[in-house]
Amino acid sequence: MTAGSTLTNGTTAEHELAALQREHGRPLFALLLRLCDGDRQRAEDLVQETLVRAWQHPEALRADDFDSVRPWLMTVGRRLAIDARRARQARPAEVGDAVLENARVISDHAERAAAMLDVRQAVKTLTPEHREVLVLVYFQGASVAEAAETLGIPPGTVKSRAYYALRALRRVLPGYAADLR
Repeated sequence: MTAGSTLTNGTTAEHELAALQREHGRPLFALLLRLCDGDRQRAEDLVQETLVRAWQHPEALRADDFDSVRPWLMTVGRRLAIDARRARQARPAEVGDAVLENARVISDHAERAAAMLDVRQAVKTLTPEHREVLVLVYFQGASVAEAAETLGIPPGTVKSRAYYALRALRRVLPGYAADLR
């Protein structure tokens, strides 16, 4: 059966739905627009769904208990809006292309782990003197004076060993040379 059929099987005729739309469409749309926080497209969809419900339940529109069908339409529309809001809140928020273009890029943990392994292997190739200065100054955050005191060597020696250790790492890790400058 189509919406244009007559009342032989209990459905609402197309002209009656058009009359409902003309008479109650604007107030229904205004209510749904407020409930949809100003989203016109969503409000229009809910108006349409409300009218589909009216088409599916002609007995509710012909009840002699009330003078106007507007309260019934408003109640159905409000309930549909509430259901739509709950459905949207139950699933993750949709992300548009513009949001993705401006999103911060987070580095891959696998790349970072691989880089750490590369650096560890490269540090193992250093002489023990260069390695201990590098570990103290760059990995443990000690100052030159603290490293000199810990190792029992002059601060100038700490600086030169750190310089030569970094230079050796640049040769072993050519892809990371920009990071070591």
